[in-house]
Amino acid sequence: MSSNVPAERSLIEGTKLLIDSHCHLDFEQFDEDRDELVTRAQQAGVGRMVTICTRVRKFDQVKAVAEKYDNVFCSVGTHPLNAGEEPDIELNELLELSKHPKCVAIGEAGLDYYYDNAPPAVQEKVMRTHIWAARQTGLPLVIHARNADAHMTEILEDEVTKGDFPFILHCFSSGAELAKTGVQLGGYVSFSGILTFKKSDELREIAKSVPHDRLLVETDAPYLAPMPFRGKRNEPSYVVHTARVLAETVGLDEDELWLKTTENCRRLFTKMTF
Repeated sequence: MSSNVPAERSLIEGTKLLIDSHCHLDFEQFDEDRDELVTRAQQAGVGRMVTICTRVRKFDQVKAVAEKYDNVFCSVGTHPLNAGEEPDIELNELLELSKHPKCVAIGEAGLDYYYDNAPPAVQEKVMRTHIWAARQTGLPLVIHARNADAHMTEILEDEVTKGDFPFILHCFSSGAELAKTGVQLGGYVSFSGILTFKKSDELREIAKSVPHDRLLVETDAPYLAPMPFRGKRNEPSYVVHTARVLAETVGLDEDELWLKTTENCRRLFTKMTF
């Protein structure tokens, strides 16, 4: 696999490395300048990016982005808002696609009750299939949870009785109890640019409650650009701004936060190369 943007030795050796644990580099918003934004991310110190699949049927275009850049990895899965389009995704298909060497995660899958794109029962069915894939592969499940805290808690507590599986509560914007439950069940909590918004005091309080060894940062690019870029297209280089606010919030200096979140990613994304 070749790359137009080779990773610098200093980043591979981890002298100072930040990881954008969740972005969507295959989206059309990046078609005009994908090479340049990957370069900008690397120049900002973002040495690794995970571009997240939202439709299994589009995994080919997701993996193509990961194949092009040495420092970009990917996942395979069906977003809950797309579960109605792919209600019958089979475990064996997820297992087979996840064998790709650049695929380091399952998902994103989960529950989203803010929009009415797919019935809750369909979202749950698809999510549980993804959980089995995470359990069998050992790859972390990237969980999308929105306006569904109680149901998400119920599913997670039920599924861990069938066997442990690694997972991330991505772009966390839910309540404190879901964060607490996620950590208790062995999960990680990832914070996006929402953490930097002026009215996100409650979210920052939740971040303080998460153990440092369970923290991740992400952009969810092209969405949710952090301050001072709010309202603009987001991109992986902007994750440094979220990391700065997260460091201030949890009482770490920036270098410590970079080191800690990178260690967490290394532990979680076991297929990611450095």
